[in-house]
Amino acid sequence: MATVLICRRFPRLSRVTTFSTAAKLKAESGSSKSKQNREETAETADAGAESPTAIQLLNPLDYRVSYNPSAYAKSRAASQQHAARIGGRALGDVFTDPGAAWIQQTFDAASSQASPPVRNALPKPEPKPLLEQNVSAAQTDEEAEKAKTEMHDSKEDPRMFQKGRPEYRSLSYDKFEPVETLPLEEGDSILHGVSVGKGSQSPGTLTDYFCKLSRLPAERRAALVSEPAFNTLSHRAVRNIGSFATSDLINILKACVRLVVPPTHPLLNACEKEFCRRAWDMNLDQLLLVADCWRCLDRGVPSYLSILFSYANVHWKDLALPQFVQLVYIIGEGRRSPADLVQKVESSILKHLDSFTLEEVGAVCLGLFKSLSGISDHVMRKIADRVSLQMEDMSTFALVNVLKMLRYARMDHLPLLKELGKVIPARIPTVNIQGIMHITLTCSSLHYFDEGIMAAVALSLPSKVTFCRSKDAAKFLWSYGCLDYEPPNEEEFYSSLIEQMHRKLHEFQKFPEHLLTGLLGLAFVKRFPEELIDYALRSEFVQKTRGSKYELKKDLFTLGKSVEIECPSYQGSRLPPHLYQEMTEMVLNFAEREIYVRPEIVEAASLLESMLGGPEYVKNHMILPHTRTSDLEVHLAVDGRPVPFNLKDPVADKLKDVGVRLTDDLMSQLIKGTSNSPSPVGMENKVGTPGPEREGARPPHVGDDAAVFSGGSLPVGAGLRVEPYSRPSLETPPSLALSLQPRRVKLALQVSNRNHYCYCSKRLLGLHCLKRRQLRQLGYVVVELPFWEWFPLLKRTRLEKLSYLHYKVFDPALLSRAG
Repeated sequence: MATVLICRRFPRLSRVTTFSTAAKLKAESGSSKSKQNREETAETADAGAESPTAIQLLNPLDYRVSYNPSAYAKSRAASQQHAARIGGRALGDVFTDPGAAWIQQTFDAASSQASPPVRNALPKPEPKPLLEQNVSAAQTDEEAEKAKTEMHDSKEDPRMFQKGRPEYRSLSYDKFEPVETLPLEEGDSILHGVSVGKGSQSPGTLTDYFCKLSRLPAERRAALVSEPAFNTLSHRAVRNIGSFATSDLINILKACVRLVVPPTHPLLNACEKEFCRRAWDMNLDQLLLVADCWRCLDRGVPSYLSILFSYANVHWKDLALPQFVQLVYIIGEGRRSPADLVQKVESSILKHLDSFTLEEVGAVCLGLFKSLSGISDHVMRKIADRVSLQMEDMSTFALVNVLKMLRYARMDHLPLLKELGKVIPARIPTVNIQGIMHITLTCSSLHYFDEGIMAAVALSLPSKVTFCRSKDAAKFLWSYGCLDYEPPNEEEFYSSLIEQMHRKLHEFQKFPEHLLTGLLGLAFVKRFPEELIDYALRSEFVQKTRGSKYELKKDLFTLGKSVEIECPSYQGSRLPPHLYQEMTEMVLNFAEREIYVRPEIVEAASLLESMLGGPEYVKNHMILPHTRTSDLEVHLAVDGRPVPFNLKDPVADKLKDVGVRLTDDLMSQLIKGTSNSPSPVGMENKVGTPGPEREGARPPHVGDDAAVFSGGSLPVGAGLRVEPYSRPSLETPPSLALSLQPRRVKLALQVSNRNHYCYCSKRLLGLHCLKRRQLRQLGYVVVELPFWEWFPLLKRTRLEKLSYLHYKVFDPALLSRAG
């Protein structure tokens, strides 16, 4: 059978042009440029498509998803059990958004120009022979099996720990536990009796009716809740709610779970009030079981949970291990973190940690993560210690839950991370897409780079990419960009994710933060899909970001300015100037309070001023405010002498206030960079490259520190001679002085710290790679004072620090870069 090659071209997409299913692409992309030699580091197809090969590649942009993607992968046994349970379940409803129409109009035109519709990509296939039909059927089965493995039941999967101990049977309700099916005739008889008012209406009889009806076949139960007879039965139960024994009331609640009673049903309203009323007369097992039923019914019950937590707080010493784990599970599912239980939860974790099953460890971590419960470093480290020793025996689902909490606690547990690199790559092909996302996101959030993990994810992702939500695609892009890693299959990897971002465009209406997350991740690795950027910078989308629960202005600022610098041919939407000004002022105000005053930066700036001749030779500021980190800017003439350029000093302010008369002498100073009087550097500004004999030599400078290097003191030259002048129109703008200076090397000194690098490595993170790349593009020479060199020097003598800075600033190799 001939191999079909399909290519799709993304219009105006930097570095990403085509992709295909051919094996040839992998071989080619494997040879593409990678950053490995740095210092350290099916979804169901569109019904209109006619070819299985085309389905995987050319989904139209109005693609609508009909699946419920998975967040995790379970252990093999758990996966098989879960697949058996959900095998016949529908995959989900089609996502529709009336607000997405204008988005679609925007991309339809670009899409039609970028590539022909799927139906035009390939000729209509002829009827297939029987053998090919069988092959297609096998492919369909394979895709269905893949879809099944990607399924995730957000209610049931977190409850897998309950299978590990028999004690959980009294604390939770297993709605999949086999029960004897009630014959349809008996069910109809009960409903008929209720509708005509026959039979006893005692609490015991009503309870029996509910229990029996909950054992009807599934297809019959689905329609039961909407029938008048069931409403009559529910009304009778509500009317007699106070007469039920607690055990009967619990049995009715269990029956409601099997009957899938809507969470707002009047019967459940009455049950919640009654359970709140009698909660203090119930035991802890009953309270936890009722809370579990509310979770199965997907009903929020904050009042009931408050009573449960108060009860548990009073009886904390009596909690057995299963009761504690079930309580933490309920806390997580309720998204509530009782402040008065935090310390008790930590003490109980330490008490039971060695006795927990590995699934219970995962359940506890998930409960803490979902409820945003803070946890001490000591307790988190103890959990990580145990997991790192038993990771091989842990299901991926439980492991992912531990990684979530590790990420939330910002815990840099190296033994666990190293073990993760040994265990997880081989599992990646069988892990569901959301589980893979959380593994990848944990690595990037902790700035931990493991090439084995990242390469395994990248190789597995293109075949799974259609199961990505907008959030998943964005987090993958962010994670790889943050770690500045482009995998061996980089073109296929990035093309598939960008295509998925196009498919998920409608979701960004509700979650604008995900689009910006993905685009910033792409920008870190110098990829700019211009259609998506154009959409993200439009006023309509910018307005959407204001309704997000996250502060997105800084992300818009970084994206917008990066496009301006790195995409000069970009013709799409741009942010309004007032937003740039607002964000610049905000970032600079923050820098003055938090960044410029850091000891390592203050010390470097002070020593540079002393070494070079004064504050006019050094500027501590943000050259690129959108990168939110500071720079020490220094200018050198091509002969190696420092050039004054920082006009923000008292003398410059005075000149600005009174004006400057442009005398011949002043013009000579501006053009030649010197005055007729003795200059601060004591020599003319000679244009030329220093000869070999000057290598390693230091130009003379003003001040005591200069004398240390030159062997003696130097005369201090007179300043510029100025005459007060009353005509402000003749005031010399600061830019004039710089534009009239001879060629020079502009240095951007980076005082780095550990947060600029991957954990325990010298691999620079994506944001800082982006910043340095853009500085070079603007004509700066980047000079780093790396933390592993500069921080130890802060404790050394002044002379040693000056010698180090002199070596960094006056590197002869820098002078060859004069523009």
